[in-house]
Amino acid sequence: MFVFNTEASAGGGGFTMIIMIVVMIAVFYFLIMRPEKKKKKEEEKLRSSLKVGDKITTIGGIVGKIVEMKDENITIETSMDRVRMELAKWSVMTNNTAQENAQKARAEAQAAAKARAEQKKKEKEEKKKEKKL
Repeated sequence: MFVFNTEASAGGGGFTMIIMIVVMIAVFYFLIMRPEKKKKKEEEKLRSSLKVGDKITTIGGIVGKIVEMKDENITIETSMDRVRMELAKWSVMTNNTAQENAQKARAEAQAAAKARAEQKKKEKEEKKKEKKL
């Protein structure tokens, strides 16, 4: 006959195990699944924002300029020889045109912030001069 120890099973052993499993699932979700979903969402946004004239880089490392777009395919021109290739949209890794525009906008914003800081500095110096007089 089997005799169960009711004191051991009545303790928190089972409850602790459930909590550990829940914690592990939460860690798995926040460290692996959530960032992956975020990455896929950004990639989908990138691919849906493509337009004719954008310079792109594919997953395979091919660099070209989009000349035609269809539902799920794009046609790009590579090099000065005007070699045209038809590729699937999912093969696009980066939109170089968008990255260049973002860098220009960042540089302009930094220049504007620097100009504002210099203007404030000049105003402070002028106020100090007026107080001295």
